[in-house]
Amino acid sequence: MGRRGKAILPTAAMLLCSVLILIEWSQSAAALWLSLPPHAMKCVSEEIHAGVVALADYAIVHEGDPQMAPSVTVKVTSPNGDILHHKENVTAGHFGFTADDPGNYPACFWLDPHHSGRTGASVSINWKIGIAAKDWGNIAKIEKIEGVELELRKLEEAVEVIHENLLYLRKREANMRDLSEKTNNRVATFSILSLGVCIVVSTLQLWHLKGFFLKKKLI
Repeated sequence: MGRRGKAILPTAAMLLCSVLILIEWSQSAAALWLSLPPHAMKCVSEEIHAGVVALADYAIVHEGDPQMAPSVTVKVTSPNGDILHHKENVTAGHFGFTADDPGNYPACFWLDPHHSGRTGASVSINWKIGIAAKDWGNIAKIEKIEGVELELRKLEEAVEVIHENLLYLRKREANMRDLSEKTNNRVATFSILSLGVCIVVSTLQLWHLKGFFLKKKLI
């Protein structure tokens, strides 16, 4: 009995470590840096599924004096072009939204005109999507869960997200397969029609040449 108990404890510890690693992976946020040129706009986008919450913080970093950081204009749009966030003359801020449609959600930054002559400006963007965007501290207080139970709840959410992603990928694969089959059928039909047209044109050319040679009494 003692040996069995000793064998179970390492297994449980390994399982808990695996759970924590998976949760840490599922909660990872996308931290990005963009170098802003003086007279151009730069964008970064994230592919987000419908119904997923996205939060992001951004801040302008100047290579010289931090107090002289230039201001920028920020615009976040949806895949269909709707403006989700638009700020002018800012050096830091945040935005959040719930995706209505699946697709790429771009966030674009450019220097304000009165700062366009300066160089060396960069913007730091910290995306939090899905599980990472949830306020787990507030959820733990409301549902009165903590410790391992809270970590298991995070793991359950991560598993659901992974399952939804797999279903989404399967749906995209099915759509791509249908599109490929339709394209192959169209190409095959076009090839058959092209071959038929070539045969008809060749026959007409032979008939015309035969008539021409007969008229000239060459054959």
